[in-house]
Amino acid sequence: MSEYPGVGRVLVIIPTYNEADNVRVITDRVRKAVPEVDILVTDDNSPDGTGAIADELALADDHIFVLHRAGKEGLGAAYKAGFAWAKDKGYDAVVEMDADGSHAPEELHKLLDALGSHDVVLGTRYIPGGSVHNWPIHRLLLSRGGNIYIRMALGMPFKDATGGYRAYRIGVLDKIDVGTIASTGYSFQVEMAWRSYRQGYRMVEVPITFTEREHGVSKMSGNIFKEQLLRVTIWGAQARTESLRKVFDRKPRQGSSWP
Repeated sequence: MSEYPGVGRVLVIIPTYNEADNVRVITDRVRKAVPEVDILVTDDNSPDGTGAIADELALADDHIFVLHRAGKEGLGAAYKAGFAWAKDKGYDAVVEMDADGSHAPEELHKLLDALGSHDVVLGTRYIPGGSVHNWPIHRLLLSRGGNIYIRMALGMPFKDATGGYRAYRIGVLDKIDVGTIASTGYSFQVEMAWRSYRQGYRMVEVPITFTEREHGVSKMSGNIFKEQLLRVTIWGAQARTESLRKVFDRKPRQGSSWP
């Protein structure tokens, strides 16, 4: 049973839907980059046969596992299922990674090294050392603008709260009650970071290189982006309301003026 130094047993969760062209490549790269980790492919009943390919890989390598799901339910649901699997199997940490190669397995060690002294590590495109390759300018502007809005609305200091390459200690998932997270699309990543931040966990960003997929079709859409901004606006408003309520609920001490 392999363990990563300072972290323990690590499970890399890779959600898939129609990733037949990518699943062999990404699992092979992970195995070569960090042999100590295990991989869980959570497949949403891909019609292109991704699940069957993942089964073949698991039969040939005892570090690879497959979780077959009934159908496409969104990124958040796939990760929640993977988290539950990891907890049941006794892992100490989980990593989120895209199947399409946009997250470089060769940089995984940076996240895990940082996890040795933190509870949550966010792989970040928008700090020194991070970069984005092969994105059209409008996509880059949407992403960077969205992250600026998130920082303003939620008061989080992170430069890349929407990124999907990150690592969590398993205890964080219980404390933030990940099973109750309602977001199913890419806003799932923001909500995970937001709940972790509000709980006061030790969080850090490390630079990563993000490369747009070469095979398959991106799952990002305008509706997903709008959902993300709407949810962020609601969370920010709720947080401000809670802060104001705490102020007005304070009782003046006898003989002192309020507040």
